Amino acid sequence: MSIQQISVIGGGAWGTALAQTCARAGRDVTLWEFDAANAEHLAEHRESRFLPGVRLEDSVAVTRDLAATGQADAILLGACGLPSVRYPDNTEIMPQVELRFIFDLYAGVRPARLVRGAPSPIVGAAERGIDFVVIRESTEGMFASMGKGITTEDEARETLVITRKTTQRLFDFSLRLAERRKKRGRPGLCTCVDKANVFKAFAWARDIFAERAMNFPNVKTDYMYVDACAAQMVRRPWDFDVMVMENMFGDILSDLAAGIVGGLGMAPSADVGDTHAVFQPCHGTAPDIMGQGKANPTAMILSAAMMLDWLADKHDVPAAADAAQRIERAADEAYSGGINPMEFGGPHGTAAITGAVMKALG
Repeated sequence: MSIQQISVIGGGAWGTALAQTCARAGRDVTLWEFDAANAEHLAEHRESRFLPGVRLEDSVAVTRDLAATGQADAILLGACGLPSVRYPDNTEIMPQVELRFIFDLYAGVRPARLVRGAPSPIVGAAERGIDFVVIRESTEGMFASMGKGITTEDEARETLVITRKTTQRLFDFSLRLAERRKKRGRPGLCTCVDKANVFKAFAWARDIFAERAMNFPNVKTDYMYVDACAAQMVRRPWDFDVMVMENMFGDILSDLAAGIVGGLGMAPSADVGDTHAVFQPCHGTAPDIMGQGKANPTAMILSAAMMLDWLADKHDVPAAADAAQRIERAADEAYSGGINPMEFGGPHGTAAITGAVMKALG
């Protein structure tokens, strides 16, 4: 199968430019460009929500149809949202979250790899290296209550939801990833992160994890409470390989993971389902620096590399896996060669960083 078409949703602020730049850096790629996820558009149509009949589903219908009919091999998403653009209930409009529900993207993949030459606040990180993946469930947990919470004058309630079907798929995905990473020289360890000592739902999910792990005899498994995991991440991040957890826990720990490897500007991500996958940087739109050329495009570039790696695995395209590794090596070479983004206090902005990576690609 040849990779020809990537659906690109530009996002908002400088997300659009980064998505288009990264997509056009590919070879033999046809772009389907949309600006449907732009927060300004959603501000004009405030009834948008992923619930039935909402306008957001209509605005991404073309992208959904492309993916559903097989015309789009993958979806590359620019940073979305604006903090000031909100629903009437004062919750932020987040198209990237709503797309997870529309496409049933249950596995949020958040790699934390320290690019060679990039700074880390962790003592010993440069010598030991950091390379682990946080897998957050992306359609259930506390986020299942999104837009459905109940508030009164005296109390507020949100409901955590964990289903067997999604939990089984999530654990299978995580264990399979650990198995695949083991073939590439990683430990082959999958850690289930939860709060099973307090909540019955997590104790129930642990039993499912143990059941699914039996199908992956070459993968080592472990359990860790989320608070202990957070502490260990900043002490010995090199001890981790693949970590799988509930949505809210993953939302928090994935940002911590990004901070360990230099910040959100260095953090790529993917939201993956059984059929579709969306690739995007972890960071937001940063409207305060829009149009100034200061943004770090590394997270977007590495998200494109993740997209190629997923295509390689999903559609058996070895050349795509090779291309993904070339992009990662090019980022390493650019930073080792002296690239220092403005977010680190350095002089290099979007164009300089992109140029250095492109030069390293040859």
